[in-house]
Amino acid sequence: MYSVTKTISFCYGHRLLNYQGKCKHLHGHNGRVEIFLSAKKLDKRGMVVDFGDVKTIVKGFVDDNLDHKMILCEKDTIVPVLRARRELYYLMKENPTAENIAKHIFDFARGKKLPVIRVRLWETDTSFAEYSG
Repeated sequence: MYSVTKTISFCYGHRLLNYQGKCKHLHGHNGRVEIFLSAKKLDKRGMVVDFGDVKTIVKGFVDDNLDHKMILCEKDTIVPVLRARRELYYLMKENPTAENIAKHIFDFARGKKLPVIRVRLWETDTSFAEYSG
């Protein structure tokens, strides 16, 4: 089995619903996503996937949708306020935990036919969540 990993850094804010700790308030992170890709055999170029393709596809999605945005649950009561103020935000159906954001990026990459096997989201330098399908 061959595998490669692409790392993408981005900044985002969020808050967690139904949570009693500090993260129930709006706050931000300098996040890092690691996209793990795998294949049983290499393509005609001798690659699992071109790092440039992963950058174009996944980093493009992250930059356009998540970077420097408030990532919020669509049920969050702050959404109408942000909308009225023309602030930048990105809505998820789920609570925007590190686990759910990792799955969201995984699902996007899989939907683009990338051979992703796992996504790791570092929320801080010492804490990460992973999702593998």
